[in-house]
Amino acid sequence: MKNLRTSLAIIVLCLISFGIVMIYSASGVYALKELKDSQYFLNRHLMFLLIGLVFTVLIMSIDYRDLRRYAKPLLAVAIVMLVLVLIPGIGKSSSGARRWFKLGFFSFQPSEFAKLAVLIYMADFLARKQGQIEDFWKGFLPPLLVLGTTCLLIVKQPDLGNSVLTASVILVMLFIAGTRRSYLMAIVLMAIPVLYFLIAKVAYRMKRIVAFLDPWKDSQGVGFQLSQSQIALGSGGILGVGLGHSTQKLFYLPAAHTDFILSIIGEELGLVGTLAVVFLFIAFIWQGARIAKRTVDPFGYFLAVGIIAMLGLQSVVNIGVSIGALPTKGLPLPFISYGGSALIFNMMAVGLLLNISRIEDLSKEKSE
Repeated sequence: MKNLRTSLAIIVLCLISFGIVMIYSASGVYALKELKDSQYFLNRHLMFLLIGLVFTVLIMSIDYRDLRRYAKPLLAVAIVMLVLVLIPGIGKSSSGARRWFKLGFFSFQPSEFAKLAVLIYMADFLARKQGQIEDFWKGFLPPLLVLGTTCLLIVKQPDLGNSVLTASVILVMLFIAGTRRSYLMAIVLMAIPVLYFLIAKVAYRMKRIVAFLDPWKDSQGVGFQLSQSQIALGSGGILGVGLGHSTQKLFYLPAAHTDFILSIIGEELGLVGTLAVVFLFIAFIWQGARIAKRTVDPFGYFLAVGIIAMLGLQSVVNIGVSIGALPTKGLPLPFISYGGSALIFNMMAVGLLLNISRIEDLSKEKSE
C-alpha cells in the first residue's frame, strides 16, 4: 500500500498548502487593522502546523496497535478534560462558550482530543467484540454509554456541532461493524426530539435555522453570515476575482479565515478553485477508504473507518454550510481553516491512517 500512502500524503500536503495561502489572503487585512500585524494568523497557523507535524511523525514512528492498551486510559483522560474545561477558572470562556484550556499562547480544545480518543476506544471495542456486536447488552449498550457521556459533556460547552459529528462517526463505525440496524434506527429516532429541544430552546441555534431557511429575509441580521458567504461564492464566477482580491474578507464575511474560508476560496479562485478543493477531499476519502478496505487487522480497520468518516463528514458539513446547503455548525474545513487544536489532531489522525497502512504492509511482508 506504499502508493496509497504516498498519494494520501500528497493530497493532504496539497490541502495544507491551500490552507496556508488562503489563510494569509483571508486574514491579512483583518489582522493588520485589529492586531497591527498582517501575518499574525499566518504565523500562528504555521506554528500549529509545525506542532502537528512533530506529533504526526511521532504517531507514524510507533506501531499503532500499541494504542489498544491505552484505549481506555485515553478515553478516561478525554472525559476528565471535558469535565475540567467546564469549570470556571480552569476552562477559558469566549463568546458564551467554555471550550478551551489556555496554555500560554496556545488555546487547547479538549473536544478535538476527545474525538480521537473515542475513535481509538471504539476501534478497540469493536475489534474485541466482533462476535457479540449484535448483542444489545454486550455489543451495543457499552459504546452507547461512552458516546452519550462524551456528547453530553461536549454539548455542555456548548458545542452541538462537534457533538453531532462525534455521534455520527460512531454510528457509522457501529453500522460497518454489523450492529443491528433496528438498534441504530432506534437511536436516530430517539435523537431527533433531543436535537429539536437543543435547537428550539437555545436562541442562537434557532436563529441559525431561520437564517439557513432564508438568509436573505434578514440579510443584515441573522442571515448576514450566510448571505455574505453566498455573495462571496457568487462573485467569484468561474475563475474568481484573483488571489488576494476578495471584497468579502474586508470586514463583510465573519470567520473568513476559519469556518467560511471556502467562501473566500470561491470568490478569489472561482468555481475552479472551489471544485479543486472538493475533488481533493473526494480523493482523500477515496484513498483512505482503499487503505481501510485492505487492512486485515480489525483494530486498524475500524480505526481507519473512523478517521475517514470523521474527516470526511467534517469536510462535507463545512462545504455544505458555506454553500447554504446546511445550517451553520461551526466546524472548520480540515487542513485548510485556521485553527490550532483541530489542525493538530486532524494531522495526527492522518498520521494514524498512514501508520495503519505501513504496519499492514510490514505484516504482509513477514507473513510471506
